Amino acid sequence: MTHENLLATPTPPPTYLPENEEAAKALRDGADPTSVAARYPMYCAAWADLAERSLSTDPVAAYAYARTGYHRGLDQLRRAGWRGHGAVPWEHQPNRGFLRSLYALGAAADAIGENDEVVRVSEFLADASPAAVEALPPLR
Repeated sequence: MTHENLLATPTPPPTYLPENEEAAKALRDGADPTSVAARYPMYCAAWADLAERSLSTDPVAAYAYARTGYHRGLDQLRRAGWRGHGAVPWEHQPNRGFLRSLYALGAAADAIGENDEVVRVSEFLADASPAAVEALPPLR
């Protein structure tokens, strides 16, 4: 079922981030995410990997890694035409690094008791990509 936009504001088109083939290949080939993040600091998937890897042992480090990936992703989204809202499809592989960083930010925030951030991240993730919400474990 589709719903009519009662506010008559145009829905922005989905945003698709460009792929960084070299960085993606490095991670696929088993490179340490630390070295990938150092060589390709705009590559969100490396930051997401670092956040996910450290979440259970050092949630503060995970929070910092996730926040870095999230902010690097926001920079790229804006350059790709995103204006603060609209779809960031999970189905587009290059978007997953940003979405995973966003999710990891929420998980790390939950681990350190930053409840307002968990709510904000949950809402942002649901608005940006319902498919990501389905693919990732619940934040709470």
